[in-house]
Amino acid sequence: MNTIRTENQNGIVIVTFDAPDSPVNTMGEVWQADMDALAAQLAAEKDSIRGIVLMSAKKTFFAGADLKGVMRMDMEEAPRRFFTEIERIKRNFRTIETLGKPIVTCLNGAALGGGWEVALLGHYRIAVDDPKIQLGLPEVSIGLLPGGGGITKMTRLLGLMAAQPYLLESKLFNSAEAHRLGLVHELVGSADQLLNQAKAWIESVQAQPEAAQHLWERKNYRMPGGAPTDPKIAAALPVVPALLKQKTRGLYPAPQATLSAMVEGAMVDFDTAMRIESRYLASLLASPVTKNMINTFFFNLNAIKSGQARPKDIPKYKPQKVGILGAGMMGAGIAWAQASRGIATVLKDVSIEKAEQGKAYSQKLADKRVAKGRMSEDARQALLDRITPTGQATDLKGCDLIIEAVFEQRDLKAKVIREAEAVLAENGFFAAGPPQGEKSPLGGQRTSQSGEAWGPLFFASNTSTLPISGLAQASQRPEKFIGIHFFSPVDKMQLVEIIRGQKTDDETVARAYDYVLALGKLPIVVNDSRGFYTSRTFGTYIMEGAAMLGEGIPAAAIENVAIQAGMPVGPLAVMDETALSLSVHVLDQTRADFAAEGKRYEATSGELLVERMVKELNRPGRAGGGGFYEYPQAGKKHLWSQLKNLFEKPRTTWSAQEIKDRLLYRQSVETARCLAEGVLTSVHEANVGSIFGIGFPGWSGGAMQFIYGQGVEAFEKRCAELAERHGDGFRLSDEVKEAIRRFEPRW
Repeated sequence: MNTIRTENQNGIVIVTFDAPDSPVNTMGEVWQADMDALAAQLAAEKDSIRGIVLMSAKKTFFAGADLKGVMRMDMEEAPRRFFTEIERIKRNFRTIETLGKPIVTCLNGAALGGGWEVALLGHYRIAVDDPKIQLGLPEVSIGLLPGGGGITKMTRLLGLMAAQPYLLESKLFNSAEAHRLGLVHELVGSADQLLNQAKAWIESVQAQPEAAQHLWERKNYRMPGGAPTDPKIAAALPVVPALLKQKTRGLYPAPQATLSAMVEGAMVDFDTAMRIESRYLASLLASPVTKNMINTFFFNLNAIKSGQARPKDIPKYKPQKVGILGAGMMGAGIAWAQASRGIATVLKDVSIEKAEQGKAYSQKLADKRVAKGRMSEDARQALLDRITPTGQATDLKGCDLIIEAVFEQRDLKAKVIREAEAVLAENGFFAAGPPQGEKSPLGGQRTSQSGEAWGPLFFASNTSTLPISGLAQASQRPEKFIGIHFFSPVDKMQLVEIIRGQKTDDETVARAYDYVLALGKLPIVVNDSRGFYTSRTFGTYIMEGAAMLGEGIPAAAIENVAIQAGMPVGPLAVMDETALSLSVHVLDQTRADFAAEGKRYEATSGELLVERMVKELNRPGRAGGGGFYEYPQAGKKHLWSQLKNLFEKPRTTWSAQEIKDRLLYRQSVETARCLAEGVLTSVHEANVGSIFGIGFPGWSGGAMQFIYGQGVEAFEKRCAELAERHGDGFRLSDEVKEAIRRFEPRW
């Protein structure tokens, strides 16, 4: 065997998973063949075996399925081939777990997806008591379902209702929670203790036949909570599909298939349930949604987390103390994000009173967590102690990063940048090395006279649209100036867009990347341009919605079709939330910038409609009293009644499919343009950025995967049709067509 080692120690067979030349164990083709051999070997040696221990030679226990193999499968052959493969794996599992020999699984690290299903082979499971160890079945989150026995076994272990969060929502758990749930039977302090404890348990259960059986194989087994025929379960189950449909909008087949496999499997014997599970898994492989989601939520996300876009050979940076200029909504949110991850934060505004108001935002969030039992009072106080509100720039002394988070206005941003840098320079904290006797909080390649490692302070702007290279002109050190674009609300949004200016050096990009990861968020790195990637592309979504309204399409149709397509919020509703007046401000700034360059900016029809809403109709958005929607004090928001009279044209022809295509294709075209122009440099950042930054539908796999999912030629054809009817926003240049083909993933 190539990926598995066995050793018989006094009748106890130690099975060690150890894939060569790989940091993790996976269910690849070689491993599947090895499992055939292992099952045959254990069956042949059955009479000399007193017990079996399953272990891993890796830092983790088992990583799961070989998803690259899944991506390489032809969609027509995938269901049949995958059904055959998963049934083969289950057959070997079943042979081993029904030998009548007690089996112990030793969990030294993570066991996710197929890895957790391997772990469930054991009749007894021991885990290292480490909160960082993740266990569970995340398949639904990438468009699959747990088909290696995970659904059938978890349902029988926990019951139909209790298993739902772990199967339908991909909820993960650590060792301690697994022990509480009864999924792990014993906890140990370190991996060194696993084998001895496993052997001790096996010795203790000799001549006890039930120890070599799973719970559902024992006499008098009853499913926890009751079977589907139980009156209480039967009454509750019909509600679940409706709730699931409400949440997924019918766009994600995996949760529905998982629920069906759970319920149907609970009504039959174990082996039939396992086969039902396999069939549902195989059926998902025929859905393009599955490959879209695997591509983005597994491979693309891992590319982000592993730092593929981070400049290489630069020391790791760990933020110690970070200053924030501006304690408004964004500054206060960033302060929370930093303090909650253990980073000392200086929150500066024009006065101590305004800075205190910004800190109060963290107090509010922390209080909610304490009230819900998700945070202790001591932890709350420790978090708040990390935030120092101030009205004095001199309090920024000792910060290794300063983030400007003031209003989106170039002159204002330039002013606060100059003021902060002037104070820092006067105190010697904006130089190439530390003041004498002052130890740098940074790692770096320079050294001071005393030989201490040092890297200079760097400066960031939290801007959503203004080009970083222009803002960097206000800085003394443009090579140490970068854009770090957070999304609102900061405490909930995972994505952070890092913008490299024309003069930004690699060291600064690497440090910004490390800073974002230290916050537990997802960084994408883009090159400088107006609106960067996310704001620029998001702008096409909301302005296409406004354009359709101006053409006479009913506002309700635009909003509802957007939701049906998988966008989290309709374009008109999201414009209200972000403020129509902000869009007009950006338009005015763009016109001014073009004029300064001797050019004329031609506003789109959507931009002109929004401008009319604000300047003529006095509808600036929700914060200003109302925009496309009305916001009554009592009752739910609703579309402004005057939209019908002002814009709707009864003779306008439209279809739901046309609205959906305009909203999704327009964003994908702009994404492809960003790739062609070099604003984006990878497909994985395009996909992750579009989903986590602007809410592009997850079922599509992201804005670029949407193109590849349609098929490049089909996408080009549809764009040509839309361009003919709705303008150049859908037109693909030869450069864009070439970029789409050049970046297409090859499996």
